Amino acid sequence: MLKIENLHAEVDGKPILKGLSLSLNAGEVHAIMGPNGAGKSTLGYVLSGRPGYEVTGGSATFEGADLLEMAPYERAAAGLFLGFQYPVEIPGVSNLQFLREALNAQRRARGQEPLSGGEFIKLARTQANALGLDPEMLKRPVNVGFSGGEKKRAEMVQMGIIDPKLAILDETDSGLDIDALRAVGAGINAIMRKPDKAVLLITHYQRLLDYVKPDFVHVLAGGRIVRSGGPELAHQLEAEGYAEIAA
Repeated sequence: MLKIENLHAEVDGKPILKGLSLSLNAGEVHAIMGPNGAGKSTLGYVLSGRPGYEVTGGSATFEGADLLEMAPYERAAAGLFLGFQYPVEIPGVSNLQFLREALNAQRRARGQEPLSGGEFIKLARTQANALGLDPEMLKRPVNVGFSGGEKKRAEMVQMGIIDPKLAILDETDSGLDIDALRAVGAGINAIMRKPDKAVLLITHYQRLLDYVKPDFVHVLAGGRIVRSGGPELAHQLEAEGYAEIAA
């Protein structure tokens, strides 16, 4: 589904990714772990097409198409979803309005009919209830006044509504208490643990992986993957830290 080969990228002229290679197949969950400054978030931003992140070498294909040649909205329409470590607030725009416009824009890009207001409200309520988010909160401005856990639950609702093929989740566990962590993990499993979908889960800690059990764990250090393994690698990192493994 996703194939990255010898990817190099820089920000403000500073090299961050330095020859990163990685492949994800449909039906798989891959976790990316590593120390601060290793390039984990940069990888997510490069794949999603965030401005200011310049690719200087290598390639990335998504279902055989050149991902790096697509505009960000084209990547989203193709089925790529980026979850943020710190979801932004959008005052004056309700969650319902934002999500309906986002979903219907993608449906139009794929040649599908937009959902009616009634159809969308039904979908949004179903997803909110599944994630333990009060549907009334969807009437509020995007993330405004939300706690950290509520922001992450709302983002999971967004992912459920958008229903992507590939979810890149950047430190989704950041700032979550135990209950919110469990709810977010359950949401990822319910939405993305399917044979035709894949997840790239970026995290510092093993704790989320107790709920979203990855098929593979990769250590990113110095802008490239330095080690890969199974779920046991995450436990080793938790016990020993990154110093020896990332050296």
